[in-house]
Formats: sequence, C-alpha cells, structure tokens
Amino acid sequence: MNKKLIIIGLDCASPNLVFDEFYNFLPNLRNIMENGVYNELKSTIPPITVPAWMSMFTGKDPGELGIYGFTNRRDYGYYSHSLVSSKSVAYKKIWDIFGEKDRKSIVIGVPLTYPPLPLNGYMVSGFLAPSHKSEYTYPKNLKYELEKYVEPFIFDVEEFRIENKEKLLKDIYRMTDNHFKIFNYMIKNKPWDLTIMVEMGTDRIHHGFWAFHDKKHPKYRTSKFNSVIKDYYVYLDNKIGELLSNIKDEYDLIVVSDHGIKPMYGGIAINDWLIRKDYLILKENPKTPLSINKLIKNEKIDWERTKVWGNGGYHGKLFFNIKDREPKGIITEKELNKFKKQLIKELKEITDENGNKMDTKVFEPQSIYKEVKNIPPDLIVYFDNLSWRCQGSIGHKNFYIHENDIGPDDANHSQEGIFISNNKNLKVKTITDLFDSVVEYYL
Repeated sequence: MNKKLIIIGLDCASPNLVFDEFYNFLPNLRNIMENGVYNELKSTIPPITVPAWMSMFTGKDPGELGIYGFTNRRDYGYYSHSLVSSKSVAYKKIWDIFGEKDRKSIVIGVPLTYPPLPLNGYMVSGFLAPSHKSEYTYPKNLKYELEKYVEPFIFDVEEFRIENKEKLLKDIYRMTDNHFKIFNYMIKNKPWDLTIMVEMGTDRIHHGFWAFHDKKHPKYRTSKFNSVIKDYYVYLDNKIGELLSNIKDEYDLIVVSDHGIKPMYGGIAINDWLIRKDYLILKENPKTPLSINKLIKNEKIDWERTKVWGNGGYHGKLFFNIKDREPKGIITEKELNKFKKQLIKELKEITDENGNKMDTKVFEPQSIYKEVKNIPPDLIVYFDNLSWRCQGSIGHKNFYIHENDIGPDDANHSQEGIFISNNKNLKVKTITDLFDSVVEYYL
C-alpha cells in the first residue's frame, strides 16, 4: 500500500492520562481515537526508552537486540559497562525496510539513532547525540540546512532532575517547540513516504512534575505547578493538530509511546540490602553514599567473598559473581540455581518500611526473551511492580530511600504505553507488534 505514514512518538505518554484523565481536553487526539483505534500498548521488560523504541522499530525484544539499557556489559569484567549506540543495533529498522522498497523516510529524534546511519531519506539523531559539534544528521549537510532555515535541533533538556522547576518547564517547552518546527519544515520541504518523530518532553515533564500533578502522591502539595502536566498535554495536542492541518497528501497516523508513567513512592538501596545479607562484601565502608561503579573502579569490593552486586535505575539489575565467568567468581555452576532461587525468594519478601508486602517482580532474561544476546543482567527486578525504584549507590544508613540518588524525580515508568491510529486495520498490542503491522500493511 502506497499511503503515506506518520508516526509520532511521545516518550512516556501514559494511557491513564491520554485515555482517561485528559481525554476531554485533547480534541485532536480524541478525534483520532473516536474515529480510529486506540489501546494500551505493552512495553518491553524493562520499560525504558532504550531499548523500548528500538524494539518498536525493529520488532525485536531486548534479548534479541542484546540491548538491556542505556549501558551494557562489554564483557564479564567488573567495570565493563559502555554506552550503547546505533551501531549496537544489528537489525533493520522500519525505515530501512521502506528504503529497500524505494520509499523515503524522515526520522527525527528517535533514541539510539546516533551516530546516524545511511538511509533512503533524512535523519536527525536522538538525545544520545553528544553535542552540536557531532555529525548528528544524515546527510551531513542537513545539520547546516536546519541551522540556516530553522534552528539547531535540541537533543534534550539540559537536566530534568533539578530543583529549579521554572527553568525545567521553560526548557521543555523550548525543546518541544524546536522539534515541531523542524518536523514541519522537513515534511514540507523533503520527499517522504514515512516520517517518524519522537518527542522526549512528555517523559521529562512527568519526571520533573509528577508529585505536583498526582494528588495521591506523598509529596503532593498545592503549587503553581499543579496543572503543568495537563497544560503540556493540551499544548502537545495543539502542536499535533497544527502539524496535521498543514499536510495536504493522504496519510495514516500513528501516535505511540514506549511506556507509561506511575508514581514513585521510594527506592530500595539494593547494594546496601545485599551487604546486610552478606552477599556483597566491601573492603571498607564509604563515609558517604557512593555509586557502586565508583567503588568497583576504586577496588573497594571484596570479590573473593561477594556473590552478587547491582546497578540502580527505575528497575534493578543484578549480576552474579560466577566462578570461571567473572575474574574472581565464587558461585559455582552447581550452586548457582539454588542461590538464584533463594535470592529471588528473598527479594520478593522485602516489605516496605512499614512492613507492608510489596508486589516485587523478578525476571530471568532467559525466561522472558525469545533469544538472549550479548551480556544481560542475571536478574531484572521491579520493586513493588515499579512503584519503588532501585538505588545503586552504597553507604546509606537505611536501604529504604525517599530521595533519588541521581536527583529529584517522583515518578517511575509503567509497563503500559499508548497506541492510537486512524487506521482501524492496525492491531498493535505490544511494542514489537508495531514493526510487523506497519511492514505488513504499508509494504
């Protein structure tokens, strides 16, 4: 089918907001929903920007991609994490398939597209591009064209985990306005059959302002910022409406997100908990909380007595110290299965600080992915089903934490994103469904 297709990605856009709370305030999206199809979209495990967007645009789960987060282990050394990039993705993306059919694509702001790889069309890399000095467009001269006729692409807000909410809000609007200006320019001035833009502003505004929005959040308070998230969604809906009104050709539209959002009630300092269990042994205790990676780099971990350590984030990532796998591994293959079962049981038994049971979920990559490539975490942990984050730092007095160890942030990701389209024939229930549906229907 030769109909043009527009995909607008709203990072972190949540069904409880778009389909329910803000539904009546979003006339453009509501019109598409009422006349088309919409549903919750099941995200990847874990539900994070990287790898979720690339799972969507390749049809491959994180295990098949071999991408388990923003950083992956390069090898089984203790200090071997490195940042992923477009070169980490071994599969064809939707725009590659379109290109093979001699159809042109415009791709703007999609995470994990830096450095930009050649395509039949035009690309502006996503927020992992390091700076405007880098070659972040394809073709290279597109960068200078945008700077001359529109403005330089804004990769991201400078920092979204900050106390200065006035600055954050200003930066989010400035970034989103910039993205839609460039999107409009590209659609108007370049040939295309497929165009994709991912907007990060939805994610940044959720993490920066959720406690002002959610009246049930323990940190909620009356503030001039109470309506910020709703106002931004209304603004986004207007931007989408303006964009579509300027397109004269016949097209189909998909509006989609990589995951949703939910309140975060606290964090579990996983490594401090492991220390209490005698599973992680330090050579000396830090005087103030330090990141696990800093302690590893400074050789403060007693690996000859350590069984497991963890990295933090919206979910937990645990790594076993296995004999003949890690340099100083101590868990034998014979012991591994018993230890793993015991650890999973103990993780699920962690209560909140008031003794209430948590709905903690623990995943083994080999059990949830079709294939497991590269080096995954040995366990992936959702504390209280993502209502609590995982803190990777070590040296807290208590392993229950109510301040994020990497800056203010009162929201966590949820497993459900959104799918909206004016094409009722598209059946997309999970992130990886989108690739197959688009390729099958439009090519």
